[in-house]
Amino acid sequence: MRNEKLFVTLWAIMDYTLNVHGLLMDLREPQVMGILNVTPDSFYAGSRKQTEAEIVERCHQIVDEGGTIIDVGACSTRPGAEMASETEEMERLRFALAVVRRELPSSVVSVDTFRPDVARMTVEEFGADIINDVSEGNPEMFRMVARLGVPYILMSVQPTMRETLLAFAQKVQQLRDFGAKDIILDSGFGFGKTLEQNYQMMNVLEQLQVMELPVLVGVSRKSMIYKKFGCTPTESLNGTTALNTIALMKGADILRVHDVREAVECVKIVDSLKIRV
Repeated sequence: MRNEKLFVTLWAIMDYTLNVHGLLMDLREPQVMGILNVTPDSFYAGSRKQTEAEIVERCHQIVDEGGTIIDVGACSTRPGAEMASETEEMERLRFALAVVRRELPSSVVSVDTFRPDVARMTVEEFGADIINDVSEGNPEMFRMVARLGVPYILMSVQPTMRETLLAFAQKVQQLRDFGAKDIILDSGFGFGKTLEQNYQMMNVLEQLQVMELPVLVGVSRKSMIYKKFGCTPTESLNGTTALNTIALMKGADILRVHDVREAVECVKIVDSLKIRV
């Protein structure tokens, strides 16, 4: 009975929508965001797509396997990576987004960037639908996404849930003060956390529901998996699937993944467990 009440509580409050350029994306069924990296140095080699043919193949693969959001990144944030300049990031994104928009003009596209001017360029030139910021946000970016009127993914690099909630409360209020409306929370697995702290965060992930905002989880093939088992990102699909399933059962609304088909299967399986009331 205790677990039944937990499921009812979580699924009862996961009734969110996102305004994506005037169209509503319904999050009552969790969405899967497929990763398209146009960088030469992302931590998972299998995600690196740089040629036009590779980008075409990857964006179609994401949609064909059931992904509803294509997340395009052009500046690696892996530890030790050489930071691409803003100019280089823009050039990579212009190349990739032109291909994605040509191939799949109605697809929902998220852009993974922490730079306000890059966000502006992608929205104004290519109609990017969502900005996914891994920098924990700053007032300049908050002003920009509010002006652009697009959904914004706010990430935390805090090590504990308590500190994450405190930071989110402050930053969400800042975003709202600037006029931002659609805010998505990402607790930042793999950012600013030890191996143990990543699992502690997952253990209490449902506490993010107190913010009454959609939650994105990105654990795909990350070090919290491969370091735990002494393997590589290439060997981390099974652990990714296990954590994605747990995240969904704790209230995740969006899964950001490399392996779309497997994540879509997780969504369908967890949906089958829902208690109808």
